[in-house]
Amino acid sequence: MALERRPSRRGREDSAEEGGLEDNVVQIYRCSKVVKGGRRFSFAALVVVGDRNGTVGIGYGKAKEVPVAVEKGIADAKKNMQTVRLKGKSIPHKVVGKHGASSVVLVPASDGTGVIAGKKLRPLLELAGIHDVLTKAYGSTSAKNLLKAGLKALRQLRTAEDIAELRGVIFS
Repeated sequence: MALERRPSRRGREDSAEEGGLEDNVVQIYRCSKVVKGGRRFSFAALVVVGDRNGTVGIGYGKAKEVPVAVEKGIADAKKNMQTVRLKGKSIPHKVVGKHGASSVVLVPASDGTGVIAGKKLRPLLELAGIHDVLTKAYGSTSAKNLLKAGLKALRQLRTAEDIAELRGVIFS
């Protein structure tokens, strides 16, 4: 008996692609333009792509139709992939990331805690491969700015070995 994947809450499954990358649509934005015949809609998609093993990226795509916007977002996220330094299943230390009016605090947690985060920041952390972390968002809760602040925070992470190497000390 084959195991079936459970669909995500929004009704769309995370898709696994070549190279072990998975994507998750965080938000779809609808924009309308009033023309002589009525309203013309266009769409934008905010997407997170990661391999659940320390590599993650965010992308933003715009198009006249939702599927095309999602594909453009995925392509943009693949171009902007970042490597995240992890310590086991958590992060090495507390870190703060800021972007615009949004600020995100990431705190390491003990094993079994899980990802304690809002629904906009959770896909970024899960697709980065983090299993145990506590988060708190301050300021604006705009999805774009929260994700960018979260990615900036993840880029600031350093392991003890990295710091020892920067200082020229032999790490034991």
